[in-house]
Amino acid sequence: MKVVIQRVSNAKVAVDEKILGQIDQGFCLLVAFADEDTEETLEYMARKIINMRIFSDSDDKMNLSIKDVNGQILSISQFTLYADTKHGNRPSFTGAGNYEASSKKYDHFNDLLRGYGLNVETGEFGADMQVSLTNDGPVTILMER
Repeated sequence: MKVVIQRVSNAKVAVDEKILGQIDQGFCLLVAFADEDTEETLEYMARKIINMRIFSDSDDKMNLSIKDVNGQILSISQFTLYADTKHGNRPSFTGAGNYEASSKKYDHFNDLLRGYGLNVETGEFGADMQVSLTNDGPVTILMER
């Protein structure tokens, strides 16, 4: 599983010019799954993301979690995080998980995030999406398990 975490002041996702998800302060997550990802993997990643302290406190130190700032999450499926660019100029995506299994993992991962009491908005798995965001900082964290 791979996740790109972007701390945002706002973000939205649209499909065919229809907004499917929109948030204010929080995280925009770009999420991809591999076939070997397990329930333990999903739980671990959700817990790490929820508890990651990358929001500024009153001393301007990154010391607060998304829970501490009452933030929101926009979760976007993005299998292209598994792009292999080692050979040639056309990326290979064979490392990305099976479509149907990854779709179920994506739904379950978002449910795990919601289980922490946060508002979690999503795009549409497998769709051609347009994502707009304002990266706050900028702060971008790459996670892989």
